[in-house]
Amino acid sequence: MAPLPEEEFLRKMHWRHLNWRRQPAVWFVAAVIGTFVGYVVITFRVLIESISTLTFGGTEATLFERARDLSAIQILLVPTLGGLAVGLLMKHFLNDRTADGIPDLIEARALRSGQIKLKDGFISAVIAALSLGTGASTGREGPAAHLGGTLAAFVAKQLDYPPRIARILLGAGAASAVAASFNAPIAGVVFALEVVLGYYTARAFAPIVIASVAGALIVRLHIGDMPAFALPDFTIKSIFELPAFALLGVISAFFAVTFMRTSMAAATLSDKINIPIWIKPGIGGFLVGVIALQFPEVLGVGYGPTDAALKGTYGFWFLIALLVAKTLATSASTGFRLGGGVFSPSLFLGAVLGAAFGILVGGIIPGLSSEVSLYAIVGMGAVSAAILGAPISTTLIIFELTGDYGVMIALMVATSTATVLTQAASGGSYFHLLVERSGYHIADGPQRLLLETIRVEEVMTADTSGLGRDVSEEKFTLNPSDTIGRAFELFERTDEETILVVEWDDPKQPVGYVYHKRALQVFNKALIEANIEEHR
Repeated sequence: MAPLPEEEFLRKMHWRHLNWRRQPAVWFVAAVIGTFVGYVVITFRVLIESISTLTFGGTEATLFERARDLSAIQILLVPTLGGLAVGLLMKHFLNDRTADGIPDLIEARALRSGQIKLKDGFISAVIAALSLGTGASTGREGPAAHLGGTLAAFVAKQLDYPPRIARILLGAGAASAVAASFNAPIAGVVFALEVVLGYYTARAFAPIVIASVAGALIVRLHIGDMPAFALPDFTIKSIFELPAFALLGVISAFFAVTFMRTSMAAATLSDKINIPIWIKPGIGGFLVGVIALQFPEVLGVGYGPTDAALKGTYGFWFLIALLVAKTLATSASTGFRLGGGVFSPSLFLGAVLGAAFGILVGGIIPGLSSEVSLYAIVGMGAVSAAILGAPISTTLIIFELTGDYGVMIALMVATSTATVLTQAASGGSYFHLLVERSGYHIADGPQRLLLETIRVEEVMTADTSGLGRDVSEEKFTLNPSDTIGRAFELFERTDEETILVVEWDDPKQPVGYVYHKRALQVFNKALIEANIEEHR
């Protein structure tokens, strides 16, 4: 008996029979991902607030004020015990690895075809929520973006998407999380393209936009159309202030480099301390608690103090003290493996630096300078853009918060100056420096990355019978785990067209050889494919 038309229609619409690789289907998947990530971000924020209320007796927004009424024992004990709990989670669920964040998204896009383990994403999110809820001086946007990317990677894997689509959906998941965190869908799109993917293409644009808008709409539906910060109205008083904003960009670059080097130094110090890894987050929490005894503003995400700085609440010397305290607290948190990112701390530090600079400018040219709040918002954009390596998306976040084109002029001057100088001094963003600790120089482009990731075993010929060469007479040899970059270095130092490959643990045992021509062919093919993906 022939099936009814309705049954045939339903059969064709079953997900296993749909062509999920076509662009409209990818857009639909991106919309589903963005919607789901929006709800996940809300849940993540509620979890942080719940832990903060349980441990400190107040929500994140009022934590720095609430902490003034707490005993010194509680301020010291809560971050320390929270850090120890984080260490135990790392030990039992992440095999002593640090909770992942945006650097892991960058690595997944560049090294793992857009794939991240779903379990690691959820455990990292729980660790971040526990860290922030117990006072770690980090941010929630990075973990939220990581979780969004993890969920998107899971969906891409279930639908058996090829790497090029999986990478796009990875960016879509991150975009929806950033959009939901800041209520800034445009900035979410650009952040995913600028930081996570590292390139702009027409094929990636549509699904990332759809996911970002979906994430922002979910948050607006349930929380309201409220920006992350309540900003006062302000305008630039004089066009002659532009040199002052450029100078703020220079100072922001210097401070961004200082912050990144301090954070890396803390991580290096932590690595050198010969104690069980699970204890280290407890040390980081204790250090944060010590700083918070004098400056409770460093506890948690820090949106409350950031908002106060944007409103010009603090005096000059207190702002300078906050700069030092927050830098040390965040470095202790990230260096000693507490969960969370640096997005929120960079906004905090930028607002504080900008406010301090605005007070100085107001004292020098009182009749011509704009309000301190304007300098605070520009500093917030400049420092965060320099640290994150995201000048365009940071500028758009500020624009979506203010809606003022006048601010954009000052912001573009400061952020461009700060980002260029920071890139020149450090060679990359904070995220790229973290990835470089793993041995990969993603900021240098696909050619450098391919030299570091293609292995000799991928290009070697597993046969030595026809060479007629004695291993003991070879000046240079390779092993299968060497990089193709290492192979090219040796080819430049010898006139031979082939190099023997030997066992890693037995240098006298040949296992194959590498042809120079074959290695070049594999490298060039991979480079062409990378460039095609980045320009379509």
